[in-house]
Amino acid sequence: MSQRTDRVADLLRAELATILQRDVRDPRVALTSITGITVSRDLSHAEVRISVLGDDTKRQESLDALTSAKGYIRTLLSRRVRLRTVPALTFSLDRGAEHSQRISEILEDLDVDGDDT
Repeated sequence: MSQRTDRVADLLRAELATILQRDVRDPRVALTSITGITVSRDLSHAEVRISVLGDDTKRQESLDALTSAKGYIRTLLSRRVRLRTVPALTFSLDRGAEHSQRISEILEDLDVDGDDT
């Protein structure tokens, strides 16, 4: 990414975190955090990666809630950021934390098994 898209991504991440925390009242979004944002070169699209605490059902519900509220969220963003056009938002699940947790569990199991010898 270029320096400009990095700056826009950082700005959007900060504002979206505030919006999710203060303005979106849907309880399905309560345990959602933004893990990263990728902005297209022309600044017209932004992919927002989210992480949700809970099981797969909660993750999908949170993703559905954000997808249905993306117009509202984009409107709030347009009032808070100084950009000619606010990028269209696409939300996706970031499974990085989930994979890290699973790897840690596997390593702990291996360590416990290794102590028995």
